[in-house]
Amino acid sequence: MISVTKVLIPNKEWLVKEGEFKIGSIIKNKQGYGFYKHGNYIPFKSFEEIKIQFGIIKLDEAIKKSVDTITNKSIYDYPCSSKPYEPVYSVKEKLPLFAKSSKSKSQYCAGYYVIKFRKGWVKSFCPKLITLERYPYHGPFKTEQEMKTMLNTVNKL
Repeated sequence: MISVTKVLIPNKEWLVKEGEFKIGSIIKNKQGYGFYKHGNYIPFKSFEEIKIQFGIIKLDEAIKKSVDTITNKSIYDYPCSSKPYEPVYSVKEKLPLFAKSSKSKSQYCAGYYVIKFRKGWVKSFCPKLITLERYPYHGPFKTEQEMKTMLNTVNKL
């Protein structure tokens, strides 16, 4: 039984699992949709084509969930891990910043990043601003795929 189990980026990317195993992801792009499976990209014109090709179920629930969350969890077109409070764009640092609650003193950076810690480069979604101030990083990226491409690039160096 194959199903879309999680919205990765609202209205743009969904995780596809077969039972307990991740088998790929569906990406919405300008040409339609793409299905990434085991590192291979297969283009499709619609969700319906993917649904028929792979026998995916629960697709409509994932689409509905993504439409419900798209307006709540993004700032300046960068996805957020929670509803953003006091969103600002730092022109100096070129980062979309937000707080997770009205009482929060920590600032978070919307979007995807790759950050270099002692053990190497790691991927990160909405890290704290202080983390980016302390460590070298690349980002922000609007999609997880862009971040993965950069992670592959920096790991080859």
